[in-house]
Amino acid sequence: MASALTEKLSRLVKELRGQARITEDNVADMLREVRMALLEADVALPVVRDFIARVKEKALGQEVLGSLQPGQLMVSIVNQELAATMGEGVSDINLAAQPPAVILMAGLQGAGKTTTTAKLAKHLIEKRKKKVLTVSADVYRPAAIEQLKTVTGQAGAQWFESTPDQKPVDLGLAALDYAKKHFFDVLLVDTAGRLAIDDVLMAEIKDLHATLKPVETLFVVDAMQGQDAINTAKAFKDALPLTGIILTKTDGDSRGGAALSVRQITGAPIKFAGTSEKLDGLEVFDAQRHAGRILGMGDIVALVEQVTAGVNVEAAQKLAAKVKSGAGFDLNDFLGQIQQMKQMGGLSSLMDKLPAAMAAKAGQVDMDKAEKDIRRKEGIIHSMTPLERRKPDLIKATRKRRIAAGSGVQVQEVNRMLKEFEQMQGMMKKMSGGGMMKMMKRMGGMKGMPKMPF
Repeated sequence: MASALTEKLSRLVKELRGQARITEDNVADMLREVRMALLEADVALPVVRDFIARVKEKALGQEVLGSLQPGQLMVSIVNQELAATMGEGVSDINLAAQPPAVILMAGLQGAGKTTTTAKLAKHLIEKRKKKVLTVSADVYRPAAIEQLKTVTGQAGAQWFESTPDQKPVDLGLAALDYAKKHFFDVLLVDTAGRLAIDDVLMAEIKDLHATLKPVETLFVVDAMQGQDAINTAKAFKDALPLTGIILTKTDGDSRGGAALSVRQITGAPIKFAGTSEKLDGLEVFDAQRHAGRILGMGDIVALVEQVTAGVNVEAAQKLAAKVKSGAGFDLNDFLGQIQQMKQMGGLSSLMDKLPAAMAAKAGQVDMDKAEKDIRRKEGIIHSMTPLERRKPDLIKATRKRRIAAGSGVQVQEVNRMLKEFEQMQGMMKKMSGGGMMKMMKRMGGMKGMPKMPF
């Protein structure tokens, strides 16, 4: 995310941390670099000016000049002001209304509004335990209506049927009436998008807003749009009383300017960020943590949350019990471990949350190649019979050729995968019985490792 900006700012952070003294000259040099990095990242000029002025005021204060670690303190100031530019902490979605709470989704066509509507539905169902209904008021694009129907079903919400011959306001009122009668907690209204801002679009969405009186009006904006995102944000701010922003496609954003600009331009808090195309790829936006990512400090909290959410605790406990009993680790278990990685969002998603220095080292490995390798292993195992998965020792030359042909790989790939499986199987054997305890004790005796309490 925001890779170009992160690269430049993390380099500056490294240089600043080594400064024994902070003077007006090196503050000026540092701010010039920061200013150029922000402008190149498509951050709006007024936002850049305001940010630089705030950092300069604090940087030249006695607090920094008299500090024993001025470089560290400067990094802290830049981090705080980045977070302040994007908002303070977390701004939660407001559902304090007589059910159903109506949420209006606004934005241009192509910003990912329909998919984001389904992502938000999934979030509200899983995290807030709400009963959610969606409706498409985009009567100009039948494909958009069908898309919302599909992704709503995948998210586990209910879809209110709409057809292109209906008027958006009539659709909204019918959906609201249905939601009331069937005791829905939330009604998500996906409005029509255009390829550009026009008077018809704005008049229509104003009318819909006035009729439905939503508790939340969320502006969905593509983080990759750069300056266009800022112009769009201004237009929607003038037309609607926006209550929040959802940034989409942040995983593909090489510049990152939108995240730093839209908060200040609209005055509305950023509430969510889309982190992948998957329906669970929606994160509650935390300005402090996002600022840390931009500065190359990573987001270890989000990394832990992502891993925790992706781990199937019940499956992990079953595997641990199986290994401990001496029943062995077979290819079905190996496949389960591969699928756990996929559920965590893949390697690239996890890498995005690592601090820059760690990510740079890990980045020497081609992430796309690594993820393809994971999918290849999965394909190889799927080409095996249930018996072969349970008893890998049966897999000899003839079976290997059949498995390779079935998964579209060379026999060498099958051999490599089986070798990796055997290595993991060997490790699991060591952990069976008291092996895990012995391993932990050995780790406790290693230099720099804390002693284990047993």
